[in-house]
Amino acid sequence: MLGSSMAQEETRLRTAVTRLYNGRSRRAAMFRYGLIVFDIFTIVFFIVTAPLDATPAIYLADFVIGSVILADFLARLWIAPSKTRMLRQIYTLADLLVIVSLLAAPFLSESLAFLRVLRSLRLLHSYHVLRDLRREAPVFRRHEDVIVSAVNLAVFIFVTTALVYVLQFGDNPQIASYVDALYFTVATLTTTGFGDIVLDTTTGRILSVVIMVVGVALFLRLAQTVFRPEKVRHTCPDCGLTRHEPDAVHCKHCGRTLKIETEGES
Repeated sequence: MLGSSMAQEETRLRTAVTRLYNGRSRRAAMFRYGLIVFDIFTIVFFIVTAPLDATPAIYLADFVIGSVILADFLARLWIAPSKTRMLRQIYTLADLLVIVSLLAAPFLSESLAFLRVLRSLRLLHSYHVLRDLRREAPVFRRHEDVIVSAVNLAVFIFVTTALVYVLQFGDNPQIASYVDALYFTVATLTTTGFGDIVLDTTTGRILSVVIMVVGVALFLRLAQTVFRPEKVRHTCPDCGLTRHEPDAVHCKHCGRTLKIETEGES
């Protein structure tokens, strides 16, 4: 009897947690937006404290943040339909690295501080943010491709800037602030290359190559989505084509009659 009661309680708790992470209610959406705000706060904290000497207060803050991230990770793993698939995702691996770097901070080398910036990889793709925005923001639905491409580029710039900052600060006199790292990243990404800031180490040169190759690709992707004719997302039930003209009645690939939702006349 006691075992049955505990099993029912566990089922109810799992259902409640699942609704928070995957539900469509306003409460669930606010919960996920709250987690995104927490992610942004932690990234700002990591950047601000990266050049500072470790103190008991910073270690305590690391432990608290790491505990919250661990609790979030365990909750998502508990309700995941496929735990193996979740553990193979890059965002999950990034979380695990961040958790280790935070909870074991007093015992790890300061050179591992750059692992924390991997937390930013979750900002766009976690907690069904895209789904919430599609449902609640008409502007996002109309310009989703442009917004997603712009955010991907911004996240890349932020992550690489943070990497340049934590890897070069203190060793490279030309990187004296986060703004210096941002300036170098943007100059390298755009292949402007003023030459007033350079990374002389092997690691720095490899990072510069990554910034140029990946950054240019993301920038071109953004330019493509800006100048490409606007289309709407709607999956054709027959052929699976997902992009159609805003006023399309039939799928141009297979001819299936489409029922694309519109907002009506304003």
